[in-house]
Order: sequence, then C-alpha cells, then structure tokens
Amino acid sequence: CAPGRSERMADSRLASHAFRLSPGEDLKAAIVSAVERRHAGAACILTTVGSLSRARLRYAGVSDYDEIVGDLEIVSLVGTIGPDGAHLHIAVADSTGRTIAGHMGDGCMVRTTAEVVVGVLPDVTFRRAEDPQTGYRELVVEPTPGD
Repeated sequence: CAPGRSERMADSRLASHAFRLSPGEDLKAAIVSAVERRHAGAACILTTVGSLSRARLRYAGVSDYDEIVGDLEIVSLVGTIGPDGAHLHIAVADSTGRTIAGHMGDGCMVRTTAEVVVGVLPDVTFRRAEDPQTGYRELVVEPTPGD
C-alpha cells in the first residue's frame, strides 16, 4: 500500500460463468451484458481466448483510443466489472506476432470466436470513486449489503 493509504479488501466466494461469442459481436459489450444479466455487483475476467477483427485500445497517459483492424489473436484479457463500469485491459497479436496492449474500449469485434470465462463474486460490490491522488475513478471494494 502507498504511504498513508490503507488496504481495502473483502473476501468473497466465486462462481464462474463460461460463454462463447460469435463473429461480429462486441467483446466488451457482451461481457458487460453477461455480468448484468447475472445481477452481479462484482465480476472479473478469469480467462479469454479467441480472435478479433478490430480492437480499440487506449494506451497509458493517452486520452484517445487507437483502432487496430486485421486478424488479431486475443493473447490476454484481464479486468474487473461492476455496476459503475468495466475496467478491462487486453493484449492482441497480429498476423506477424506483433503484440499490442492497452485499456479495452467499445467496438472490439469478434472475428471467429471468443471463449470467455467470467468470475462473479457474490459477496462484494465493485464501485468506482474519484481518487484525488490519481485523478481517475478507481476501484472501491465493498461488502454486499446483508452479507
């Protein structure tokens, strides 16, 4: 933990949900929708494998998104999803093996398939709150009411 900041942690059980996306589906929108359909207050990406025809990435320290079009393999997808939004980072490799990664934006389109496993944490809620130290809406982990 940073000096003067306390660690905020809450324990939770984990339920996994697996699904497959088809060509033309928006990867981020489909993941968020799947979590919302389960009425989950907190979820995370456990694993994802597949391909994209278009990726939209935002890099560290940059406010605009870059669009990459082509045959792209998903080599990593990590992040958290809660009622206040999703914070997802993705790495993709092109047909030459060149890999690029960043904050995943809307409009990452499935090329052939995306096999996604999401973990739902029923005992906590992931909220986002403005952090004056970073200037970003950062993760706040809260116990689910009634637990």
